[in-house]
Amino acid sequence: MGILIDKSTKVAVQGITGREGSLRARYMKEYGTNLVGGTSPGKAGQDVDGIPVYNTLKSLVAEQGEIDFSVLFIPGRALLPAVKEAIDAGVKNVLPCVESVPVHDIMHMIEYAKEKGTRIIGPGSIGIINPGQAVVGWLGGNVEWANSFFRKGSVGVFSRSGGQSGTIPWVLNEGGYGVSTVVHTGTEPVIGTSMADLLPLFEEDEETKAVAVFSEIGGSQEEECAEVIAAGKFTKPFVIYVAGAWAPEGQRFSHASSIVERGRGSAQSKMKAIRESGPNGYVAETPNDIPRVLDEVLNGK
Repeated sequence: MGILIDKSTKVAVQGITGREGSLRARYMKEYGTNLVGGTSPGKAGQDVDGIPVYNTLKSLVAEQGEIDFSVLFIPGRALLPAVKEAIDAGVKNVLPCVESVPVHDIMHMIEYAKEKGTRIIGPGSIGIINPGQAVVGWLGGNVEWANSFFRKGSVGVFSRSGGQSGTIPWVLNEGGYGVSTVVHTGTEPVIGTSMADLLPLFEEDEETKAVAVFSEIGGSQEEECAEVIAAGKFTKPFVIYVAGAWAPEGQRFSHASSIVERGRGSAQSKMKAIRESGPNGYVAETPNDIPRVLDEVLNGK
């Protein structure tokens, strides 16, 4: 099972004829994603590796039916109207694979999406993968790497870091665990779907037996996860590794949005919040410790 995507998920790519859009569309199609079409204004009637191109999402939906996911490869400053186009076309989930988006544009698109009932993953997300089912975005890079790093299993994974969204599945694989779904939440200072928003989805997924997270200092998403766990809305084992424990308050680390301030966002505050969230909150000292913690919790080793 997994969350958000599977073989039946109907996917479109906005900006499909561009360099990034065409390359990533090819990867998604080769992996097995149900990629039904793409858009590029003025290029209707063309195709990208057999994927039909339309001028607008409205015309794509008129021919292909309702779309579950639109993946956007649009420059950051032109992203807002493209996201609104997807929302107005009735797309259920929007994944903008783009960084350097004006913050006011992000806030506008997130509010507009909430009004219309659309979920935004990102901006700045490199994607989602449900091993053996589908991939949206470019998480995994190519089919060979994706099959090597993302083995099907029962551990849900999410991270704010695109690179570490691959590291944790690799560590789990080395420790004998596969993944149900991996989600890169996005790197921008404001994002549409937080880590805490994902926890209830993993809670409902029968395939997912635990969640593992690579975390960084900055922001309060992990503290928000702790609140969800403490409220009993996520009851499965939650194992987190937090990078940047050395960083003082006010220090920027990794992503530009990762700043520690006012008692929240530090490695210590994140770890403390998870440890105090309840009996299913666990902190790993290193990424390699995550499978060991899972061994203890899931298998009693």
